[in-house]
Amino acid sequence: MAVETREYRAEARFQRVSPQKARLVLDLIKGLGVEQALTTAAFTKKRIAPVIHKLLTSAIDNAKYVSGEKGFDLDVDNLYVKTALANDGPRMKRIRPAPMGRAFRYQRRLAHIVISVAERNTGADLVTKVEDKTPKASKKKAAK
Repeated sequence: MAVETREYRAEARFQRVSPQKARLVLDLIKGLGVEQALTTAAFTKKRIAPVIHKLLTSAIDNAKYVSGEKGFDLDVDNLYVKTALANDGPRMKRIRPAPMGRAFRYQRRLAHIVISVAERNTGADLVTKVEDKTPKASKKKAAK
């Protein structure tokens, strides 16, 4: 019997950071347990790290809320960061003055950050039993 894993997610849209810089922090917490991921985000020295910490806390709170509403058991200690994405948002086009009356164009990038947490499967599902399929002809010979 396959048990479906539930995912709980949180989004932070239109963040004033490039997706490439946000991915540096998200790659640190991807696949970790939520407690360790929160600690990692809290002590990372990047400007986007407090936003990611807040977003991860929101995803955990979403998991608690949904499990309470739907009425099923959720072990918060068993949650882990399943996906952590930083997608491109819209770009703001800006102009920087240049010498001799010219202008240089540049783009301010925005990011949409998505974090989803899920509950780890228990170890009981990982064990499979192998049955012995040896021929039983040896028992017939012993009976004769």
